[in-house]
Amino acid sequence: MSPVPQSQSQGRTGQWQSQGTPPRVGADRWRLQIVHRSAFRYGGPVRSSYNEARMTPENTSRQTTLRSRVEIDPAATVLAYRDYWGSTVTAFDLHGPHTELVVTATSVVEAGPEQHVPDPVDWAQLRTPDNLDRFGEMLRPTTLTSMDLGVVQQVRDIVGDAGPRAAGHLVCHFVREHMEYLSGATNVKTHAMQAWEHGKGVCQDISHVSVGLMRGLGLPARYVSGYLHPKRDAGLGEVVTGESHAWVEWWDGGWSGYDPTNSVEIGPRHVTLGRGRDYADVPPLKGIFSGPRSEGHTVTVEVTRLA
Repeated sequence: MSPVPQSQSQGRTGQWQSQGTPPRVGADRWRLQIVHRSAFRYGGPVRSSYNEARMTPENTSRQTTLRSRVEIDPAATVLAYRDYWGSTVTAFDLHGPHTELVVTATSVVEAGPEQHVPDPVDWAQLRTPDNLDRFGEMLRPTTLTSMDLGVVQQVRDIVGDAGPRAAGHLVCHFVREHMEYLSGATNVKTHAMQAWEHGKGVCQDISHVSVGLMRGLGLPARYVSGYLHPKRDAGLGEVVTGESHAWVEWWDGGWSGYDPTNSVEIGPRHVTLGRGRDYADVPPLKGIFSGPRSEGHTVTVEVTRLA
């Protein structure tokens, strides 16, 4: 871990990362600006707090982060590093009295479909000792993703003789057919089986259930945290209310992604922040503080298509 450059203005501390002059955007790619703001208000002065923000988009063959800035108000000492799962973490702590904490992440990202999709493997190749060891953490259930054997068997019957790549898509469609998207029906601590039995949830729940069922089949699967531009026909320069979002990836010779909540392939409207076993590995913001209880927490995400 190493300190990152800091800039201070009007009581704020921020971190900028830039990849230089943006290239031209291809027809199958979008350039998006995302402004993600989280604000906490407390009942009185908080003496100290320790926080981690995972709000910096990644760089992959599908996605290029052109610029990224994380601002903290009040000003704080910032340290950036990559965690075990590969997510960029902005860690900061505050030791002066404050009644409000605002974290604003602003990024410009170019995203599109995956460019290089390897040939799929079969189930026997997935079960070799090397692959079982390599993907062990993405094969074991977690508290948030564990699914009952009866539900796994239902999916096994539906998958039948399908190979791993087709099985991943079949799981996603099965989950979406049986779960209704309903904001507020669950919370970040809701387990996959709780959401499944309720038949309702948000993208986090639908992704947890999908990941749990894939692992139950023996398919390595991981939870993806990011953003989604909600408009397929977004106009250039139009600022819209976006979403913190979640979807899934499974390994079938390479990592294949799908958005089960919206039943769409991952493409130019999806911006990836990080990946892990479940939500607990990649929360956008988490921390602890010493002082009066929080009086509220607000989150806004604004997305603008630039090109």
